[in-house]
Amino acid sequence: MVNLAYEAATVDLEDRVLIDEHHLKAYNVKTVNYNRDIEAFFLLKRILEKITGGESMYQSPTDMGVNRASSGIVNDDIIREASHQEIIRRYFRCTVEYAMGLVEKDTVDRIKAIMKRAGARPEDRKVVCPAREAAKDAEQKGKGNNGIFSGAAIELADGTIITGKSSSLLQASSSLILNAAKHLAGLPDRMYLLPEAIIDSVMHLKKVVLEGKMVSLDVDETLIVLGISALSNPAAKMALENLKLLRNCEVHLTHIPTPGDEAGWRKLKVNLTCDPEYSGKTLFPGS
Repeated sequence: MVNLAYEAATVDLEDRVLIDEHHLKAYNVKTVNYNRDIEAFFLLKRILEKITGGESMYQSPTDMGVNRASSGIVNDDIIREASHQEIIRRYFRCTVEYAMGLVEKDTVDRIKAIMKRAGARPEDRKVVCPAREAAKDAEQKGKGNNGIFSGAAIELADGTIITGKSSSLLQASSSLILNAAKHLAGLPDRMYLLPEAIIDSVMHLKKVVLEGKMVSLDVDETLIVLGISALSNPAAKMALENLKLLRNCEVHLTHIPTPGDEAGWRKLKVNLTCDPEYSGKTLFPGS
């Protein structure tokens, strides 16, 4: 499974893990190695022979390897699950890059083939279904953003799943962060952390002054407003101090994040994936 995760991580480079035929021929032992090492073996062997003036001590790429990762695996179940999840994260990244025109269709076909070999489904990522359910709930309640109904979900360190959905004031990502911060701080879900006056002022700036099409607060803007609110609101300060607990948590969005969302999530250092859907009809929805 680790080897499949490697292939998924390098799917755009077409790297593969193959049987080391040189090692099998020399020692009658079946091992695997990277295709690039296998392809370069003869060249490296000849270079060594020319330098030393004699026969190379290495009979295969595996002989030349210094990778000792397998020696560090003490719990195979944990490694297999981590690899399984990494393959799914790479799948989402690849499909999003294809939607953005950054990779070719054959790259997507390769990651789908790896998913099939690993027996992985997008829904195996725990935050995917809750995010999509949040988007459906937003649509049913008519809580959208420029006609787009989006959802987001995060898995906290203790396994708790928190969701957020779009509204006229907040993008799904922003709603999710506030909900997660309130949960971690032990605050009531219905408590408002951001002053209405500041939200209105920011939305006025985006809509009237900057003539933006998407006026709801993105993650970057929400974090700034939360920081301002923390100066006078003890509850907001509690929520703010718990944001560091989001680091390394798993997050999924039903739409490709806007630049402001992506920048904010990057600062929070979460493991982010999203469905390959734009949150608007423009390639630059934040403009």
